[in-house]
Amino acid sequence: MKNSKLPIIVVILFALGTAIYFYPLLPERLASHWDMQGTVDGYMGKFWGLFLVPLLMVVFTGFFYLIPKIDPEKKNIEKFKGTFESFILVFNLFMLYVYILTILWNIGYSINMTSSLMPALAFLFYFMGYMMSKVKRNYMIGIRLPWTLASDVVWDKTHKLGEKLFKLTGLVTLFGMFFNQYAFCFLFFPIIISTTYLFIYSYLEYQKVK
Repeated sequence: MKNSKLPIIVVILFALGTAIYFYPLLPERLASHWDMQGTVDGYMGKFWGLFLVPLLMVVFTGFFYLIPKIDPEKKNIEKFKGTFESFILVFNLFMLYVYILTILWNIGYSINMTSSLMPALAFLFYFMGYMMSKVKRNYMIGIRLPWTLASDVVWDKTHKLGEKLFKLTGLVTLFGMFFNQYAFCFLFFPIIISTTYLFIYSYLEYQKVK
């Protein structure tokens, strides 16, 4: 994919530019954390409140690009490099979305943070499900269990099922935006059920192969 890093760089620079622009306009203390009901329960000083997320985007992006260089199965990561870079872009867009929500709140817009997060979380998990279908065996990305790492067959079967379960998790999460008080239940319960089922499934598949 030509210029695959360019959209990622643009998103990060936009976040940094937003922090610089709003720095003189915001108070010294910013709301930075909300509970599951959407009530503010944490604050930060203005500098970290504005620059922490852009800096985290830089750090995480650097780490993501380091993975293919240090993974023992780097040749397998090359096989889905385009999809992985798309995930890096999606992850940064997710971070930017959350960041914009916090700024809008702090400049006076009345936003339901819980329900507003649900569509972004739904899309993130749906895309992770899509990526599951492309991921090849490696030590850093995907469902890394002793049984999946020991067998390409188990890895592929587990990730094929993981694709369906993570996409389903994304779709279920989307409905959370209509149930503010219980919104995160639409995320947590599907994740717990999916990961538990995948854990058991991969073990049973490994026993068959073994």
